[in-house]
Amino acid sequence: MVLVVLNTAGCAPFRSKPTEQRTTEGLTAEQVFTYRVLLQNGREPNFEEWRTWRDDMDERISAYLREHPDAANSFDVTKFRLLHQTSVGMTKQQVQILLGPPEGTTSDAAQIEKVARRYWRQIKEKATEAWVYPLGWNLYFAGDRLIDITQYLP
Repeated sequence: MVLVVLNTAGCAPFRSKPTEQRTTEGLTAEQVFTYRVLLQNGREPNFEEWRTWRDDMDERISAYLREHPDAANSFDVTKFRLLHQTSVGMTKQQVQILLGPPEGTTSDAAQIEKVARRYWRQIKEKATEAWVYPLGWNLYFAGDRLIDITQYLP
């Protein structure tokens, strides 16, 4: 069962070569929650933990949308509210609601270049900050907006 979760989360243990991707849709809140519970407890979340987590997530998203009615009417609200998936165009606050705090952040161009790897040429013109999340996911911001997403799995 753990292999299924890790495989679903983008962390297949039997990859023959590194996976590198640049995308407009990234990590989901469910993947991060499952990953963190696996790390902390050595098991998947149980039913009660899922229910508590979903209730909390729904409340945080609803509160955000009440405070930001323009976001509630945006075209991409489905990714935020229903899919709980990060996507280009989201704000830092939306990303943190979904994924929690990053494992690391940097606004140093040399560090962002290391995180971006082969995608640096496409990202460097706009990216002012990079956030690092589990499972090899890296999110790049220009000011308050998410502008790019990459993933690298060794």
